[in-house]
Amino acid sequence: MIKAGIVGGTGYTGVELLRILSAHPGVKVEAITSRSEDGIPVADMFPSLRGHLDLAFSVPDIETLSKCDVVFFATPHGVAMNMTPELLARGVKVIDLGADFRIKDVPLWEQWYNHTHTCPDLVEKAVYGLPEVNRAAIREAQLIGCAGCYPTAAQLGFLPLLEKQLVDTRRLIADCKSGVSGAGRGASVGTLLCEASESVKAYGVPGHRHLPEIRQGLTAMAGRPVGLTFVPHLMPMIRGIHTTLYSVLRDPVDPGLQELFEERFANEPFVDVMPAGSCPETRSVKGSNFCRISVHRPQEDDTVVVLAVIDNLVKGAAGQAIQVMNIMFERPETEGLQQVALMP
Repeated sequence: MIKAGIVGGTGYTGVELLRILSAHPGVKVEAITSRSEDGIPVADMFPSLRGHLDLAFSVPDIETLSKCDVVFFATPHGVAMNMTPELLARGVKVIDLGADFRIKDVPLWEQWYNHTHTCPDLVEKAVYGLPEVNRAAIREAQLIGCAGCYPTAAQLGFLPLLEKQLVDTRRLIADCKSGVSGAGRGASVGTLLCEASESVKAYGVPGHRHLPEIRQGLTAMAGRPVGLTFVPHLMPMIRGIHTTLYSVLRDPVDPGLQELFEERFANEPFVDVMPAGSCPETRSVKGSNFCRISVHRPQEDDTVVVLAVIDNLVKGAAGQAIQVMNIMFERPETEGLQQVALMP
């Protein structure tokens, strides 16, 4: 039985970790932390967990967390880096769902996150938590920087095209839409019902923090620097990411795109390549750890359009982190993650 701790248990990602882990047959949650809610039963804050989790919030404490086999950080950037060195020294595996260990170029990370990294030596040792790309390295890792939500959908969609060097890497476009839960649980005017409902809004057009992460991953896939335009949008829904990816074929000869995608993801338990001509919907992955993908070549021209949908809180965060944990501890990769998506 894996003993797990969660730092930052009051946000949407934290409670999603609790929802999935409470039903995981190979895991016992030993600690869930929140400084502001210390001593309050988790089920009092999240009644959906009544009868599933008998645990109270506690303050983050190294002594308590070091008794765990793995600690998840569901925290804003700049938090995990402060506790991770001590936890690793005590033999605890760390899975950071935040951004502290995702970007290998530390000065670049500091530029985008406006924060000084306190343990840059660990960044190089961290493994990027995208199983479909780094499964072997994840299996041997002690520290994971989980892929972000937008980066997960964008990288999985571009992956087969870049691995086979089929498209012009100078002109990649990622047009991405997210539900409001991607902004977190903290109160803000932009995510109020009256502000976000019945409206669609682009943001971060000059540059978004996920841009260097996506570019880093795509560059590794392509084996060369890529040119990427990434534009995120806020959608009037709670959960979900819909990513439309555009690229231009280097050779107009039909490369067999449908077969390419089906073969690349044939053995990936959480990537579903839809039948030719399909357009996946975000509701088809709501509450599940799946990424559903379809690939198109409009008018048989040289433009390739890939559609990818995920639940930003599951495959884009908590579910992916648990998938990573399963790999690290040599559990079945799908264990605890076989929930069917919610409909409607």
